[in-house]
Amino acid sequence: MAAAREKGKAVKRAESKYPFVLGSIVRIFMKNFLTYTVCEVRPGPNLNVVVGANGTGKSSIVCAICLGLAGKPAFLGRADKIGLFVKQGCMKGVVEIELFKSPDNIVITREIYVMNNASVWFINGKPTTLKTVEEKIAALNIQVDNLCQFLPQDKVGEFTKLSKTELLEATEKSIGSPEMYQFHCELKNFREKERELENLCREKTTSLEKMKQRVERYKQDVERYHECKRHVDLIEMLERKRPWVEYENVREQHEEVKQCRNQAKKELKNLKEMQAPWTRRIQEAEENLNNLDMQTRDITAEIRNISQKCKEKQDALEMKDKQIEEINQAFRMKKDEETNRQKKIYQTQKIIEEWQNELDTMAVGENLQPQIDAVNTELKNLQEEKANIDNDISDLRAEKTNQEREGKRIIDRLGQLNNIMHMKEENLKMRFRDTHSALMWLRNNKDKFKKKTCEPMMLEINMKDSRHAKYIENHISSNDMRAFVFECQEDMETFLVEVRDRQKLRVNAVCAPAESCAENLPSRPIEELHRYGFYSYLRELFDAPPPVMSYLCYQYHVHNVPVGTQKTRDMIERVIQETNLRHMYTAEEKYIIKVSSYTKQNLSSNICLKEAQYLTSSVDTEERGQLENQRQDISNTLKSLDARLTALFDRQKLLDHKDNKLRQEKKELLERGNRRRQLESKIGVKYDSLRQLEQDAIDLEKEFQLANVKIKEINKQKSELVTELTHLMKRIIPLNVVKVNLAFQMTRVTAEKNRLQSEYKEGTVQLRALQRRFHELDNRKQLLYEKCMELMKQARQVCRLGPDQGFPEEFKVAFQTLPNTLEEIDAFLNEEKTRASCFTGISASVVEEYNKQTQEIQQLTEYLEEKKNELNNYKQNISQVKEKWLNLLKVMIEQINGKFSKFFSSMQCVGEVDLHMENEEEYEKYGIRIRVKFHSSTELHELTPYHHSGGEKTVSTMLYLMALQELNRCPFRVVDEINQVRINSMVLLFLCTDAYDIVERTDFFFSFQGMDPMNERRVFEMVVETACKKRTSQYFLITPKLLQNLTYNDKMTVLFVYNGPFMLETYKWNIKQFKRRQRHLSSMTES
Repeated sequence: MAAAREKGKAVKRAESKYPFVLGSIVRIFMKNFLTYTVCEVRPGPNLNVVVGANGTGKSSIVCAICLGLAGKPAFLGRADKIGLFVKQGCMKGVVEIELFKSPDNIVITREIYVMNNASVWFINGKPTTLKTVEEKIAALNIQVDNLCQFLPQDKVGEFTKLSKTELLEATEKSIGSPEMYQFHCELKNFREKERELENLCREKTTSLEKMKQRVERYKQDVERYHECKRHVDLIEMLERKRPWVEYENVREQHEEVKQCRNQAKKELKNLKEMQAPWTRRIQEAEENLNNLDMQTRDITAEIRNISQKCKEKQDALEMKDKQIEEINQAFRMKKDEETNRQKKIYQTQKIIEEWQNELDTMAVGENLQPQIDAVNTELKNLQEEKANIDNDISDLRAEKTNQEREGKRIIDRLGQLNNIMHMKEENLKMRFRDTHSALMWLRNNKDKFKKKTCEPMMLEINMKDSRHAKYIENHISSNDMRAFVFECQEDMETFLVEVRDRQKLRVNAVCAPAESCAENLPSRPIEELHRYGFYSYLRELFDAPPPVMSYLCYQYHVHNVPVGTQKTRDMIERVIQETNLRHMYTAEEKYIIKVSSYTKQNLSSNICLKEAQYLTSSVDTEERGQLENQRQDISNTLKSLDARLTALFDRQKLLDHKDNKLRQEKKELLERGNRRRQLESKIGVKYDSLRQLEQDAIDLEKEFQLANVKIKEINKQKSELVTELTHLMKRIIPLNVVKVNLAFQMTRVTAEKNRLQSEYKEGTVQLRALQRRFHELDNRKQLLYEKCMELMKQARQVCRLGPDQGFPEEFKVAFQTLPNTLEEIDAFLNEEKTRASCFTGISASVVEEYNKQTQEIQQLTEYLEEKKNELNNYKQNISQVKEKWLNLLKVMIEQINGKFSKFFSSMQCVGEVDLHMENEEEYEKYGIRIRVKFHSSTELHELTPYHHSGGEKTVSTMLYLMALQELNRCPFRVVDEINQVRINSMVLLFLCTDAYDIVERTDFFFSFQGMDPMNERRVFEMVVETACKKRTSQYFLITPKLLQNLTYNDKMTVLFVYNGPFMLETYKWNIKQFKRRQRHLSSMTES
């Protein structure tokens, strides 16, 4: 069969005559996949040797097997997106794998779409899901993620780095029974849980001991607390009894005072009975005196009534006198009014005469209009000048407003740029805190450096377009992105000594080249690359200070790395062949081109670009500088505008003053023109007023007669009032005589009363003394009663008794054992308080803590017992699982060791495989140790890169994998070819057990680069012998070359992968025609 790309073929040399085992690969079909346009490979059931030069597409077949069997792209190590495996320029690729299964084979098809990196799966032509495909693959025990089973070209480096532990796990998965790896995982989990339980039990036991010690210390404090509590309770009981004793004492005093008060009351009653006759006589005198007083009051009231009437008559007479005076006053006012009228007439006539004289002297027809016109003209000119000044002021104000608005816009924009810079600093602080701390120190200590220092590149680099940030970040390493840049080595050493050695900060610093590279020219103008889709070099996408740009040009050649578009990616093969570029960028990928050291062909690798993290927010330094200059220009312009506005305001004030002066002059001229008319009008008004005054004349004689008639009428009324007043005076005189007599009688009775009271007073001294004593005792009794009630209330409150609650029996019993006097109680109370005060620093929280700790100890003891039981269960489980696992493991390692030793013996070398353990209980550290000896003069050494050469490691690895071959239970193992420059070994293995032992499929790939011819021949013969046994499984051997005169077998299948400009097209490739031609040539040769 043929396998071909656009200019390549893969040919199978021999048809298969031997049956396939279950799961073997029958057919591999690729369309638009990596280097192939259309290719179909049909391998044989045994050993398949794939031969072809480097770069022809051998590893593409491995990629097709991995991806076609539900493998992840990342496992291959080529790309992380499935769409990148589609041939360039195509939107869809197809991989189809046909696996042997009786009676019908399984055909798994995967369609790969570049758009959205999507895949569509089919099984036997029917759509299905990825999960179903994985289940089908798992049923055949295919593990493409196991490096012991599938080791692609770009993952061989990882296989050689497998530790002993990882090698054991990979071997268990590959050839061990399913329960072996499960037992190993269970042991690790059980051991981890056992370790956690042991640590937990150890911690809890320690905590329990500490808690018991703490409780023991608390026990003494609790005893002291209870002793203190007894003293406090006794003090409380004494304090409760004390108010009751105090109440009882006051109550006894109250009873004594009450008896004394009753005795004083009795004596007072007897004394009052002895004073009764004197009291009656005094009362009779008081009654007589009261009667006289009543009579005097009646006479006084009548006299007051008559006096009131006399006063009213006198007031009426005074009123009449006032009426007469008012009439006289009205006549005088009429008289004065007439006199004033005469004076006004005289004054008016005089004013008329003066105005008439002024009017006669005033010139007739004086013309003031020329002067008024001159003033108007000057006012008009003045108004025009003021209007011009107002316009200038308005213009200047508008310009000032515009400048201020523009200044505010510039300040806002500068604030935005500063905010962007602040965001970049916060991003630096969040991601690299040490670098940010060093930045703060640098800003405060720039005076310590001789030349200019630059902050971390991620702050100094400003993208012209944030969309291009991903190119710069993918090109410059993360360490350099946060590195400080210095112009001289001495400054950098000063900085690093401070921040690294003294402050212990993890920072990076670089030194720019002594000769600036910032202006280096690219190898060719960008215009020459436009036809390939390139539009700029990296250097033109960002701005940076000269030291930073110089370092980037020197270290990363940013001046010579072009950036292209999707067009560049579509024609990438042509770009690589024609431009000789070593680094380039397309829209979403980075390409690196190297030249093979032995084929001189271009080897390219591409990486998907990561999203930008640091440079998405950029500050345009050129714009920032322009804004600062504009802000300074606006400030100067505003100062100039303010000066011009001040000058205009001063000129405006001067014009306003001149305007007011002209308007006053105009007003005076207008008044001079209207004066004659005003005088004529005023004289006419005065004549009217004079005629009115002459008409308002008063007749004084008539007014005098009317006044006399009114006065006579009032005098007649006065005479009547005088007669009534005389009659009232005659009535009041007898009443005053009676009042005087009554006063004499009251004086005589009062004297008699005073005499009796004087005699009575001598007998009442004893009575008053007795009354005073009675009142004192009564007051004292009342005070003692109130005090008793207060003390009763306090005593009940101290004992916490309700108003209607009886005295508790327990208090009575307790009070009987206590002292009964206040002195004894106070002495006992002071003694107990003194004892209680000795117990300092003890509170109820000690008892609470003691009880709490005791409860926690009990809970912790139960919890610890439960965990110990659980730990014993885990130990039992570990013991059971360990025995099962070790039995299986030892058998497997013995089998591997037997095969491995046999292979080494056939090569006249020594090799052993054993089980390695550092600690019998550390199951996660169990591993497989490989020990080899290639020379008779040396001892067995563990296989390491330090003691063995690359060829020895390659041979050992291949023989170990071959030792797994006959024991293998995995479907296949893959170890693909490795670049000889990087790692001097390459192996691609697909191993399978014998069909009679475990019916599973394994593919076996070998490459012999890095081995000497003798070892290469030995290994090849061993592979042929192993792979070509009866009923063995499928093998693949991949190599770019083979030695001459090797041993071959009829069961082998050879697949040639060709590539070159003279290859036939796919549709022209005809195996039958080639065979007929071969037979024809053979017959011609024989004849």
